[in-house]
Amino acid sequence: MMPGSRGRALVTGATGLVGSHIVERLRNAGWSIRGLTRVPDTARWLGNDVELIAGDVLDSPSFITAAKSCDIVFHTAATVTGAGGWESYRSLNLDGTRNAIAAARSSGARLMHVSSVAVYGPGMRYQSGRFTAESASFESLSEDLYYARSKRDSEQAVLNAHAAGDIWATAIRPDIIYGRRDRQFVPRVARALRHGIVPLFGGGRSTLPIIHAKSVAEAAWLAATTDVAGGNAYNIANERPVTVREFVALAAEGLGHRVVGFPFPVPLANVFLRLAMPIIGLLRGRGLRAMSGNTINLLTRDNPFTSERAQHELGWTPAIDPAEGLPDAFRWWKDQEMQERRDRSRPQG
Repeated sequence: MMPGSRGRALVTGATGLVGSHIVERLRNAGWSIRGLTRVPDTARWLGNDVELIAGDVLDSPSFITAAKSCDIVFHTAATVTGAGGWESYRSLNLDGTRNAIAAARSSGARLMHVSSVAVYGPGMRYQSGRFTAESASFESLSEDLYYARSKRDSEQAVLNAHAAGDIWATAIRPDIIYGRRDRQFVPRVARALRHGIVPLFGGGRSTLPIIHAKSVAEAAWLAATTDVAGGNAYNIANERPVTVREFVALAAEGLGHRVVGFPFPVPLANVFLRLAMPIIGLLRGRGLRAMSGNTINLLTRDNPFTSERAQHELGWTPAIDPAEGLPDAFRWWKDQEMQERRDRSRPQG
């Protein structure tokens, strides 16, 4: 299947960050688009050209019906913040993926699965003297790493189905995704930056593992339409090096207010974050995850991933530069929040 051909694709999670950008990429390619959604009326904003199918990734019959006559199934639906412990992650991320495999098998469609760099585990991503590539070994995951476990198991199910000849399948492994319609990363950072001051550990010189949703959608499209991608997984983790300092400046530009960064010694990062959490509103009780060792690594160590395989085998290149994408994402979030405030302030009835 060549990228220039036209066909019909089903997108799960079509109203989400990655799914909605895949819809845009398919539209640009002239493809017919279906979206599997539990409440079609709430997804009309995707466009009149998107055929909305009522169903759920956890309901195999509706999934199979939605995939009928499709050439590709783009499976993006997943949870990153399961509220019910392991069962909530296992249910949507693993059982939903098994249903995606069954739907692709039934329709004869290719399956493009959105995985995550979380599959490597927190200890394997930072390797001395080299970047983490797809050839890196996986470490054992502790029981409480629910998201990583669910993404590793679901990716393996997809690749096993390809290896067994049941379906044609591929997977991509993005790192931290941002962009318009982001409900996770951008909102958390934006709320922290509201205070107007932020510590820059080590002067903010480390580079962040971030990727724009538009770049992820481009990779998903290329993987799904490139024959050599069958049975393979690809890191989608590099646009260009973006330091923490540059990231803060670009986010502040989008938010439209000044944020001052002050240098802070890396050895004191853990101490500072433990003391600062109650002040800057990053406690779990405020709806955000508590800071962890992973956060310290994120803020003090360089992006550990390489996307060379995707570049060489898929011809993938980033679809947008962070100098444009980051301010746009934070500006979009600010506009949405202001609109929600106006809506809440309107008299009811």
